[in-house]
Amino acid sequence: MNDKNVYCYKYPRPAYTADCIIFTEKSEYAEVVLIKRAFEPFKNYWAFPGGFVDINETGYDAAKRELLEETGLKTDNLSEFGVFDTPGRDPRGRTVTVVYYTFNNEAAINLIAGDDAAEVKLFSVKNLPELAFDHKKILQKAVNELIYNIQL
Repeated sequence: MNDKNVYCYKYPRPAYTADCIIFTEKSEYAEVVLIKRAFEPFKNYWAFPGGFVDINETGYDAAKRELLEETGLKTDNLSEFGVFDTPGRDPRGRTVTVVYYTFNNEAAINLIAGDDAAEVKLFSVKNLPELAFDHKKILQKAVNELIYNIQL
């Protein structure tokens, strides 16, 4: 890399991630697709499918890519839910995530763990495992705003 492509900024730059909330309605309560993290941080905790946005892609494209890599699910029907940027939400450093969601009643059919997901499965929003990062708060907000007003 030559010097004209190297930038030095006075202010630190946060990492940019994209996460997916995939809801289904296969039971009395909505279910959500979660992956079990294969690596630190939060190894063996459950989380939304997602990851870092590559330099040459949009957040939307990163969300679709990560969803496919980690769960085997392919969709072109994601909607932006919100931006989550609380300092300290990721122990690796300052990280801002854009969360996307969709409703997919076929999600249980073809879930295949891949990439950095050790496992993938559906959980009732009323019976969740311990979640990584700030995903429990994000999921509570999504359930309240997108489905119905319940307490997890």
